[in-house]
Amino acid sequence: MVTMRSRRRFWWATSLALGSFVASGCATAGSARPDLDGLPGKISAQTGRPGLVIAAPHGTSDARTGEIARELGRRTGFGVVVATGFNLELDSRESPGRRYQVNRPFEGTPGRPASEEVASEGARQVYRAYEQQVREVAQGPLTFYVEIHGNNHREVADRIEIATVGVDRDEALRLRTLLELIRDAHLRANREAPRLEIFVEPANPLRYAASSAKRDGILRVPSRALHVELPKAARTDWREIYVAILADFLIQAVPLPAGR
Repeated sequence: MVTMRSRRRFWWATSLALGSFVASGCATAGSARPDLDGLPGKISAQTGRPGLVIAAPHGTSDARTGEIARELGRRTGFGVVVATGFNLELDSRESPGRRYQVNRPFEGTPGRPASEEVASEGARQVYRAYEQQVREVAQGPLTFYVEIHGNNHREVADRIEIATVGVDRDEALRLRTLLELIRDAHLRANREAPRLEIFVEPANPLRYAASSAKRDGILRVPSRALHVELPKAARTDWREIYVAILADFLIQAVPLPAGR
């Protein structure tokens, strides 16, 4: 059980990392890869602190996630990779369109099970380019990787889900507590904003566990990773507040001991 006193100690201790981390970040001019053999879309990048990367593989089809990743990179000093325009079909009123999944070598439809995804040569080319760009932005070993995703599913409309790599249950609990503390601190000054719940794997069961990207895609690469699923509220009306919350969280999450 976490008491108010222990919460204050935890908040104070993790906050000490904030100033020094941002000060040590760096950035260079952004770059964009050319068209991939006639395939749609582009992958743009911004270098930052070595080993730390924030990415949005569905910067177009997961609305606003590209903007969010770039703003998080600006606030945190992480490197940034954003993929946009990799749709194969336009969205309709009934359902989203098919797309290259980008962070894994498959084609699929947002919201559908990973078992329905199909491998293709185009999907493999897009994924190879994406992984290469992430590795280049990392400037060495990819030690801490964060992916920003979005969904409109009613079941998770009131929560942020974080699938993880290299995180055990104890660290997941620490990460959840840290994010809750930061969320509550921001919401005290923004009482109209929704108080989204926080679910962190493996401490909580998730709807979006990123199983395909862990098995076949980019989540095989980093030693530690957070796959962040944001509901519509965090990406639209309340984006500014939740970007600030996530930026503070990511800065302070890096120094936490890794899970074993």
